[in-house]
Amino acid sequence: MKKVSLLVAVVILSTSCVSKKKYVELENQFKQTTFEKEQLSAKFAKIEQRVDRYNAKINSLKGINSGLQKENDVKLDMVEGAVISNAMKVKMRKTLANVDATKLANAKTLKDSMNLAVSYQLKKSIDVTDLENSDDINVNIDKTVVMISISDKMLFKTGSYNVNSKAYSTLKKLADIIKSEPSMDVMIEGHTDSRKIHTQVLQDNWDLSVKRATSIVRVLENKFGIDSSRLIASGRGSSLPLVDNSTSANRARNRRTKIIILPNLDKFFGLLAEEQVIQP
Repeated sequence: MKKVSLLVAVVILSTSCVSKKKYVELENQFKQTTFEKEQLSAKFAKIEQRVDRYNAKINSLKGINSGLQKENDVKLDMVEGAVISNAMKVKMRKTLANVDATKLANAKTLKDSMNLAVSYQLKKSIDVTDLENSDDINVNIDKTVVMISISDKMLFKTGSYNVNSKAYSTLKKLADIIKSEPSMDVMIEGHTDSRKIHTQVLQDNWDLSVKRATSIVRVLENKFGIDSSRLIASGRGSSLPLVDNSTSANRARNRRTKIIILPNLDKFFGLLAEEQVIQP
């Protein structure tokens, strides 16, 4: 067997131009290259494992971050008495980016900015000229709220909560105002004088004031198509008189229905952010 190997080696050396020394060098180089390749393959495999672990961590963090972001968006913060979510604040900032800069310069706090944006849009979009102030109707826009007070003699008969059909023309004007600004909600607030009332259907003034407010809400919804989700019925009884109840004239002033148009901030900033520019 050794003779055969020796013979093969002699034949290779005799038939090749490569010397034995060169052959050994090449063989060693091949072995070294193979070893280095195996080392590099092992290192590369380790790197791939590390990358896979990092990607798994990143994906895990993305899931955590997504959950935290959702939680953060619905988190409520107190801003000088106003409760707003972070998502709402994002909408508000987009809105304020369109508001005239000279007006914003006077806004010192976040609440000031909110009031500025709401007040501006309110006065811009709501036209109350059809409800002129009179002895029976009083209209007031105070910053971010429209307050309309209507004497009950225009809406109801004495001691009744059924809406007088003659009041429909006034309520139609009111409905048009409400429809003109879809971001606003509406509270209908019933008020009575201090004289006590008790009938088969009315327990007291609280009951009467609530039923009157509810009757107005039903007319606005059923006859004039105001979305019920925007309407709030509230009764205050005789608890908030405008004047003392010592005279019949004063009691008449205290018997009233108050319509309060106020901003739904989520709707308001969502709609207003869609506008391109708010001009001064």
